[in-house]
Amino acid sequence: MLHNSWTETRQLTVFHLVQPVDGGVARVVADLVRAQTAEGIRTVVACPPGGRLAADAAAAGAQVHPWPAVRAPGPQLAREVLTAARLIRRTAPHLVHAHSAKAGLAGRLAVRGRLPTVFQPHAWSFDAVEGRAAELALRWERYGTRWATRTLCVSESERRAGERAGLAARWCVIRNGIDLDHFRPGGGDGGADLGPDAAVKAARAELPQLAPFPPDAPLAVCVGRLCRQKGQDILLRAWPQLLSAVPDARLALVGDGPDRERLMRMAPPGVLFAGASRDTRSWFRAADVVVLPSRWEGMALAPLEAMACGRPVVVSDVSGARESLPPGAVAHALVPPEDPRALASAIGRLLADPVLREEQGRAARDHARAACDVRQTAAAVSGLYRELLSHEPPRSQGPLSQEPPSPSRPRMRKRTTR
Repeated sequence: MLHNSWTETRQLTVFHLVQPVDGGVARVVADLVRAQTAEGIRTVVACPPGGRLAADAAAAGAQVHPWPAVRAPGPQLAREVLTAARLIRRTAPHLVHAHSAKAGLAGRLAVRGRLPTVFQPHAWSFDAVEGRAAELALRWERYGTRWATRTLCVSESERRAGERAGLAARWCVIRNGIDLDHFRPGGGDGGADLGPDAAVKAARAELPQLAPFPPDAPLAVCVGRLCRQKGQDILLRAWPQLLSAVPDARLALVGDGPDRERLMRMAPPGVLFAGASRDTRSWFRAADVVVLPSRWEGMALAPLEAMACGRPVVVSDVSGARESLPPGAVAHALVPPEDPRALASAIGRLLADPVLREEQGRAARDHARAACDVRQTAAAVSGLYRELLSHEPPRSQGPLSQEPPSPSRPRMRKRTTR
C-alpha cells in the first residue's frame, strides 16, 4: 500500500479517472475537484481531451492529464487500461476515484485492488444497452465489484437497482448536489425583487433563440444531451397530445448529441433545437416547466438545477427521481418512463395552471436550497475518503431513510453476498 493514514506527511492525492467529459458527470467531477482543492487535497484528473471537463478541472485546481478513451468498450480497451495504469503510477495517488462505466471498467482493471478504489457509476451500464451487450455489462459489473473498495451511488434507488442486479458491492450512497450560489431564481438578489412572471420575462429577453416564439407562450424546456438516455424522443411523441390541451405551448430542447438529426426529423412545429449551452440558468429561468423524460439515471442534475432556479419539473420515475423531488410533488412531477401520454398530461397540467405552477416552483426552490447543496456532497465524499484511508471498517446501519446523508458521515452498506 502507498498510504498509511489520512494524516500522512505526503499531501493527500486523489486520482479521478473520468469518461465522459461533458454533461452531469463532468459537472460532478469539477465540483468535487474545486471542493477538494480548497480542502488542501492534491487532485489529479485523467480524462479524454475535448469537452468541458479538462478546462473546468484545471480551473478548479486539478492537475489534468489526457487519457484517450472512447465511451464504449472495444478493441482499444487494453491500451486505455495500460495508459490509466501508467498515469496512476506516475502521479502516485493515495486513492483512485473512477467515474461512470467506462472509467470504472478501465480504472478497476488498471488498479485491481492495489489502491483504495471508489467506483461511482453515475447510472448503471447495463441499463444503457440491450441484449447481449447488457448481459456482458452486467457480468462485468458483478465481477468488477471485487476491485472497488466502495461503490458510490448517487441515490438510494441506484443502489437498490445494483443490489437487484446481483452486485455484491460494498455500497455507499451520497446524493448529488449542485452549486446553489450559481443556480438560483432570476432577478436581483436571487429573484427577491421580481415576481415569477417578471423573472420569466427577463430571462426570455436574454435568449435571442426564443425570438420566434410569442413572448408569453407557455414554454417547456428540456436540458440534456440529445441521446437515447435522456428520452427527448418520448417528449416529442408526447407533444402533439399536449398541443391538443395547450395549443400555444412551445418546447425548447437545450443540448446537443448523437440523436440531434433524428430528433429534428420527428419534431412537430413549435419545437426549438437550441443547441448546447455553457450556462443553462437562463433557460431554466425562462421556462414555465422543465422536463427530463429519461430512460435511466443515477440522479440527474438538470432537475436539481431547475428546482434551485425556482422552476417546477416533470421527470420520469427512474433512479434518483423520487429522491430529487420535494415532499408532495410526486403527484404533479413524476411520470412512468417511456409513457408519452402520462408525460403530456403532467406537462399540460402545469402549463395550463399558473397557480399550481407557482406553488410547485416555490416548493421546488425551497427543497433544493435545503437538500441539494454541493458543499454537503463534497464534504461527504471527503468523509468517505477518510473512512478508506484510515482503515476504519464500514459501519453497519439499519434501513436507509430518504433523508440526505450527513456531510461528514456518508451512508454505508456492507458488502452483500449472493
